[in-house]
Amino acid sequence: MLHKTRGIILKTTLYSESSVVVQMFTEKFGIQSYMINGVRKPKAKIRMNMLQPLHLVEMIVYHKVNSSIQRISELRPTPIFRSIPYDIIKSTITIFLNEVLYKSIRQQMADEHLFDFIFSAVCWFDESEETNVNFHLAFLLKLSRYLGFAPSTETKSDQSYFDLQEGEFKSLPPVHPYFIDKADAVLFISLYISPFEKINEIKLENKTRRSILDKILVYYTLHTASFGEIRSHQVLEDVLS
Repeated sequence: MLHKTRGIILKTTLYSESSVVVQMFTEKFGIQSYMINGVRKPKAKIRMNMLQPLHLVEMIVYHKVNSSIQRISELRPTPIFRSIPYDIIKSTITIFLNEVLYKSIRQQMADEHLFDFIFSAVCWFDESEETNVNFHLAFLLKLSRYLGFAPSTETKSDQSYFDLQEGEFKSLPPVHPYFIDKADAVLFISLYISPFEKINEIKLENKTRRSILDKILVYYTLHTASFGEIRSHQVLEDVLS
């Protein structure tokens, strides 16, 4: 049976001389793998440049329940990116976020709210006039809400530490090393609660931005099974420095 669904490209793996297997987070079916034949041929209807990390697509697919590999009848970019492929900072941030998403939602079933958040956020990032160097920080913190481990924003005057393991403020430093002090915690929460349109108003020095990103990755490691190491982390830091 044919179905129409939107998708978010997570990973493309070469399969043969002209074919690929594409792992996507789809609106209708959650995480799915699709075999696409002939994409590397000169006159291919579906081309490799449509299957780049975090690209957004609209598809008509064949779907078989319990099948590990599905098939695509039609695919088109929707929307066509205006800035991400041509802006080195935006494209590097996108590659980094794609890696985190791939490691965070591997077993994800269909989730309309999670899908809409990712799809809408990537659209906003592509359409934004200025290159927002805080976008990845805010995106990951906001994403944690949809993945089930949103940080608590409640705090009292005597609570000077944010416990990354518990996801909440504490009066005393935890016995483990996974916490941040008040100054960085305020920025951490501000990035979480501020709309994307306002996050560039949060002024961060490069050193502080790197520190907060490191803590966010620790936060994900603590709350996501088999999260592992993020390889694009250093490339991102080099580009933003």
